[in-house]
Amino acid sequence: MDFAVLPILFLTVALLGGLRVGAESRTFIFVAPPLVTLLLAVLLMLLLVRGSLIRFHQWVGNELPPLTNVAHIWMFVTVFFASAQAFNSVLPERGLLHWLFSFFFLWTLWNNQFSSFDARRLLRSLAILFGTAFVLKHMLLASLYSSEGGWLKRVAGTLLQGVSLGTLDAPSFAPATGYISFFTLTLYVAGLILLAFAGKDETDLVVHPVVEEYRQLPAADRLAVRDAILDDMIKPEQ
Repeated sequence: MDFAVLPILFLTVALLGGLRVGAESRTFIFVAPPLVTLLLAVLLMLLLVRGSLIRFHQWVGNELPPLTNVAHIWMFVTVFFASAQAFNSVLPERGLLHWLFSFFFLWTLWNNQFSSFDARRLLRSLAILFGTAFVLKHMLLASLYSSEGGWLKRVAGTLLQGVSLGTLDAPSFAPATGYISFFTLTLYVAGLILLAFAGKDETDLVVHPVVEEYRQLPAADRLAVRDAILDDMIKPEQ
């Protein structure tokens, strides 16, 4: 069931992450993920591996059936593109704030590469990260970009007198865009939680720590271990 539900869920996130609703035309607009979101997705995938949400050594291997390996690889691909689109959902589309948000994500993810994470702590950290970005873009910045002129736009105009507002320029979208983004991020975090439970169910099958250590060995080392065990079993008979 995990092979069917999780990829579909992450593909839905990949589709909705770039979806916007025009402020005037009320039509759907698809915004392609910028290049920086792919870099952010790579850093996030590394964190998911370190946090044990993705377990390459257990989900892909010579001892597993080919279809199982293909299903897991497909799941990795969908997680990657869903991660990129999750960042796309909370990044301002252009202007100075786009790069400020991008730097914020890069700095946070890069520093986290050197921190110790387990699955629970990583999920909590990601929920806070995306939640903060969502509030900044779709609640605070929405007032700044609004054509009607919200309180934040008036404050910004006062503080930035003499500074070109073109550096803060970004397209304005209908409020429905925020609802789509909220639903997208909720699906993404929920998918990561299900992914953690899916990995936990598989690792619970390991009944001895020696088996866990054996599975973490490279393929050549596992073959050497099997040969050594066979040699020990044959020698007494000789």
